[in-house]
Amino acid sequence: MEAKALNHREKQMSSDSNTQLFSEATHDVFKTYSSLDTDAKLALLYYVYEKMGKSITPAAPAAADPELAPLLLGDFFKLSGEDQLAIMREVVNGEDTEYSQAYGALAPNNQLLVWYAWAQGMGKTVIDMPGNYQPVKSIADSLAQIEKLEFQEQISLLRQIATEMGHSNVQPIPTQAETGKTSSL
Repeated sequence: MEAKALNHREKQMSSDSNTQLFSEATHDVFKTYSSLDTDAKLALLYYVYEKMGKSITPAAPAAADPELAPLLLGDFFKLSGEDQLAIMREVVNGEDTEYSQAYGALAPNNQLLVWYAWAQGMGKTVIDMPGNYQPVKSIADSLAQIEKLEFQEQISLLRQIATEMGHSNVQPIPTQAETGKTSSL
């Protein structure tokens, strides 16, 4: 049952990504990002926030409520670096864990806020990138593609990436095409 729910969610997200992203270039960057492994996705997010952090600030925190995510924006910072990294991986992979569920329950702007706060804490209250880390070519290529996007496209891309993560037990309402029935008032 759980695999079926996740598979349905993946299909829903995949179709959502086609409608929420504004340009073909943005969609191409999203596809490239989706093909990365977990640690490469985390590295790319790190580099995006490192390069664009100041410009992302007004788009995420101003439209979010940090008090809705105490587990992710409070307790998380008290954990060891290894535990933080494990939680980030769980969130990226959409695993059914306490932190991933807390993340999956958030609205997209609050999900962006979580990544923004984690990026701001990197090297201080959040585990940092290893000093000797060398990004693979696909990360550098993705970052270059993101930098070429307009600001609004960058935010749309980050919002779509953020909503792909986390675990949720909430099932989407079946469409008319899926049920064969029309909705009634």
